[in-house]
Amino acid sequence: MSASNYADIIRTNLQAAFKLDTTELAARLEAESEADELVIKAFGEDCRLGRDGVRLGGVNAEGARGVIISLLARHARAETCIEEPWRAFRELPNSMPYVGAFRGHTELPLVPHVEALIAGASRLAAVMGGRVVAQPVAGDGALVLNPLPKISLCYLLYRPDEDFPANATCLFAANADRFLPTDALADVGEYTSRALIAATSEGLR
Repeated sequence: MSASNYADIIRTNLQAAFKLDTTELAARLEAESEADELVIKAFGEDCRLGRDGVRLGGVNAEGARGVIISLLARHARAETCIEEPWRAFRELPNSMPYVGAFRGHTELPLVPHVEALIAGASRLAAVMGGRVVAQPVAGDGALVLNPLPKISLCYLLYRPDEDFPANATCLFAANADRFLPTDALADVGEYTSRALIAATSEGLR
């Protein structure tokens, strides 16, 4: 899809979202309101939403992340995130066509970085917004991250041992599908993992 197509989708989503009163939309997105824009954290960066576009980290977001953020605004609900019970991606509605891609784009890229992710968990939680799970029920380390308002992901990290290789699993909050369609949630996982890898690499410099 071309950048112009992405930009058109983003504008269409935002124009639909901003049919709500700005104060109401801000409340639903847990956003700050500044003039005619809303300010949130997205994928660990400052993000501003207006009727005509999304700025992420001070740059116009006219790619997939901009589409995701605009969809979140369009689907904004006056509900809170309910984390537990955490759900595997395959448990989300209509997820079957995306299961393989989700594994390949969200979980497997983290496997070479498992040790660094566990070692840097506190810093990553601060950068990305979230917390370290002190005593995970599974895995050798766990992070709960909030890459977008009301969207919580739980990453379970497994060190290699004599029986199994390193592994990483990404779970979604119980009601994540109330705020975004399943295909968009798959993209949230992918771009959150990318941000984690980038933040890990930055921390090693």
